[in-house]
Amino acid sequence: MPIPLPLFLLIWPLLQAPIFVSSSPVRDPDQVAQQVDESIMNATMARRSLGFLSCGTGNPIDDCWRCDPHWENNRRRLADCAIGFGKHAIGGRDGKIYVVTDPSDRDPANPKPGTLRHAAIQIEPLWIVFALDMVIKLKEELLMSSYKTIDGRGANIRIAGGPCITIQSVSNIIIHGINIHGCKRGGNAYVRDSPSHYGWRTISDGDAVLISRSSHIWVDHCSLSNCTNGLVNAIQGSTAITISSNYMTHHNKVMLLGHSDSYEQDKNMQVTIAFNHFGEGLVQGMPRCRHGYFHVVNNDYTHWEMYAIGGSGNPTINSEGNRFLAPDNSNNKEVTKREDASESKWRKWNWRSEGDWMLNGAFFRASGKGTSSSYAKASSLSARPSSLVSELTGAAGVLVCKKGSPC
Repeated sequence: MPIPLPLFLLIWPLLQAPIFVSSSPVRDPDQVAQQVDESIMNATMARRSLGFLSCGTGNPIDDCWRCDPHWENNRRRLADCAIGFGKHAIGGRDGKIYVVTDPSDRDPANPKPGTLRHAAIQIEPLWIVFALDMVIKLKEELLMSSYKTIDGRGANIRIAGGPCITIQSVSNIIIHGINIHGCKRGGNAYVRDSPSHYGWRTISDGDAVLISRSSHIWVDHCSLSNCTNGLVNAIQGSTAITISSNYMTHHNKVMLLGHSDSYEQDKNMQVTIAFNHFGEGLVQGMPRCRHGYFHVVNNDYTHWEMYAIGGSGNPTINSEGNRFLAPDNSNNKEVTKREDASESKWRKWNWRSEGDWMLNGAFFRASGKGTSSSYAKASSLSARPSSLVSELTGAAGVLVCKKGSPC
């Protein structure tokens, strides 16, 4: 009787194939979006043909809700499935459903009912969904109020071509199932942030998702690419954040966690980065950390040009069960990069790698005390073996969810 091959050997040829036809950076956001959709669909179908992707993926978030064929009637169940440091982000779980019917954003100071902006600024908790597929080109950054969920399941939702999402001085936000790409700077304009207040906004950075002075935030199953600044940035004392199951492509400085080396309020920042696929066309900062505690667990790193994980300001980084595929360029095999510090200083920073799978010459330069108690503050869930990363991240990015069947 033939001995069956381990699962990861069966899928290895799929993982070695390039995701896109071209490996050069793509500047046209619409082209990027089309390529991301095609790559997710192709990867998903290939894995399903192997019997690889099923309800029981081992991804604890997905296994909590994706098997339910009646997910549309139980949307708010998602809020009980979070893991990591952002696991208490309930979003709009306890509020009403708000259905967005209008993709326009003509007047950010006086948003029209039925638009995403009108929903996002309401005071009460809301679970925001979409009546149909739509591309939302925001005129100015979308300011979120507390206790909101933006849930794109069941529709193809793109926030693209303008300023994007700002989560500032609020709490309990969930962003799920949204394509966010081509984000640009905005500002020098009046923007409403509640039904009773609007104010003058200066120039924004052009992030896909900016988290500032906020807590209990969860960004899950989004596809993010090709923005002016970061894809997900968290600064100025933000904490209790989970960034999970996202598909990130075509970007330079991917994820900044920590405002600056001199901003010591970020010492209490705790962020979980789990089950994400860092893919085609990424350069650096997956994440780039400062001061706080960062759990990087069970992610798939298939592309970087400079480095994958870096930081300054003495952050604690706990890397567990990830898969790192180094680029063919022999000068950039190192996963890690320390910035703005001499070796005599960074040797004391607590950075460790446990159970990571290093491929194509990848290596992680550890430092600090391997058993330091600081790792307890940078541990948010139990890591699965790195050999299971394909299962855990195989559906990263926006899911294709249809009524009456599991996602």
